[in-house]
Amino acid sequence: MTKVIKKKKLRLLPFLVFIIVIAVIVFVCLFILDTKVKNIIVTGNVVLSDDEIIELANLSDYPSFYKTLNSSMEKGISKNPLIKSVDIDRKFYHIIEIKVEEYEILYKREDNGKYVLENKDEITLDKETPYVIPRLINEIPSNKLNSFIKYYKRIDLSIREKISEIRYDPNEYDEDRFLLYMDDGNSVYMTITKFERLNYYNDVLPQLDGKKGYLYLDSGNHFQIMQ
Repeated sequence: MTKVIKKKKLRLLPFLVFIIVIAVIVFVCLFILDTKVKNIIVTGNVVLSDDEIIELANLSDYPSFYKTLNSSMEKGISKNPLIKSVDIDRKFYHIIEIKVEEYEILYKREDNGKYVLENKDEITLDKETPYVIPRLINEIPSNKLNSFIKYYKRIDLSIREKISEIRYDPNEYDEDRFLLYMDDGNSVYMTITKFERLNYYNDVLPQLDGKKGYLYLDSGNHFQIMQ
C-alpha cells in the first residue's frame, strides 16, 4: 500500500499581517520621535535675549521634541557665564519652557572694560545692559571684594541705578570707605557695612534744597555743600 505524504501549506496571510503590523508600529514610532518642538517659552532672563537662550539650548531649528534631551539643553545654556541656574520643563503640545536665573552685573571696571558679576567673574558684553551699571574707577583690594559685594547687593536696584561711579577711597580711619558719585551731581562717602543706608537716599534729597555736595554716611550723617 502506497503511503501518501501530505504537504503542509504555508500560512502566508498571518505572516504578512504580522509584518505589516510591525511596519506600522515602527513608522508611527519614527513619526512621533520626529515631531518637532512647537513652541519655546523663556522666562527669568534679563541681559540675555530669548533668542540667545534658545541658541544656547540648540533649539534654533526647532528640533525633535522627543530626541532633544533636557540635560543637553541645560548643559548648553549653562556654558554662558551669565547663567546662574537653569530649569527646563516639557509641556503638552510639544512646548518647552526654559526658566533661567542670571548672575547680577554689579559694575563695570574702567581699566579693562569688563563687567563684574555677583560671583566675581568678569565678562565682556557686546550690547548695552538693560539696567544702569556704575563704573569702578579704581581697584578694590581682593581682601575687600567679598565684603563689598555682600553689602553692595543690599542696596535697592533703583538706588544703585543712580550711582554713576564707584571709587575705593580709604583713609587713615576707615579702610573700608568708598566714594559713590551719584548721577544727580552729589557724592556719598560710605563704609562697606553701611551701604544699606543708601536705600534712604531719595528721602534725604528733599532736605538738601537742591544743593549739591558730599553726603557723609561713613561716620555720622551730615552733608557738606560743594564750594
